[in-house]
Amino acid sequence: MRRLLAIGEALIDFIPHTTDSKLKDVEGFSRQVGGAPCNVACTTTKLGGQAEMITQLGDDAFGDLIVETLENMGVGTQYLKRSSKANTALAFVSLTKDGERDFSFYRKPSADMLYSEAQVKQIEVTDKDILHFCSVDLVDSPMKTAHKALIEKVNQAKGTVVFDPNVRLPLWDSEEDCKSAIRDFLPFADIIKISDEELSFVTGYEEASQAIQWLFQGHVQAVIYTKGADGAAIYFKDGTVIDQQGYKVKPIDTTGAGDAFIGAVISRLLVSNEQDIIPLLKNEGNAILEFSNYVAAMVTTQYGAIESIPTLDQVKEALNIK
Repeated sequence: MRRLLAIGEALIDFIPHTTDSKLKDVEGFSRQVGGAPCNVACTTTKLGGQAEMITQLGDDAFGDLIVETLENMGVGTQYLKRSSKANTALAFVSLTKDGERDFSFYRKPSADMLYSEAQVKQIEVTDKDILHFCSVDLVDSPMKTAHKALIEKVNQAKGTVVFDPNVRLPLWDSEEDCKSAIRDFLPFADIIKISDEELSFVTGYEEASQAIQWLFQGHVQAVIYTKGADGAAIYFKDGTVIDQQGYKVKPIDTTGAGDAFIGAVISRLLVSNEQDIIPLLKNEGNAILEFSNYVAAMVTTQYGAIESIPTLDQVKEALNIK
């Protein structure tokens, strides 16, 4: 069976008890396990796929909570490391009335940033593996070098690399540093997932079709373009486009919606028997997008990224999937 290798940050999100308040004015929070790669891995396993989390946590209570959550969700932790040299990362989130977010991160450095290239050497990869990563852990650190090493391994094994830039500017010294790192890693991915909010920032083009074409460089064969409540589209290098409408819901917390979307996409790729990923994405693209749009929409109707992921049975029932 195929598996997902999710590399990057796993952290604790502190979600405010009140909405439409500035972060400095929030008096109470609830803790939620998060971090985009962690959210993606948990979504994948809850929807029937197999996933391994590749990261490092502090030797602290928050790290214990993350390990416990991953194991309860069925995510493998054999490649997860612990360290006494830094703490588990924390993120404090404030929410608007529409569920949009503002972040304040505590990770200077956090344990995940100290995960090293040497620790990647033990990971055996095959052509059936799908690697997912984001840009948060591409800041200059040992973890950035570990990303490069694992991406190279997967490329050499002819596995599939999925890159979701997942831009978080507060973590960078400058916007240019963030943009430069994303652009450096783009050519090594087979599939790019990018949101309408990120597209012009990453590419420098305001017009969507021109910006999406710019992304087809290096290994890139498909671009998955998400448009929030308006749905998502898949653009292929050969010019094929698959577009699917989204689901209209009243969001209360958009944290993790994009992660749930790409986790749902990956789950469908993992459970299929078709050998090649890009033809599979093309042949089943409409169904995959419908499935993933629904999962992402449902996640926004509850608080927390992982606790709000629907079950596979719930999705199948809602979409009348046999």
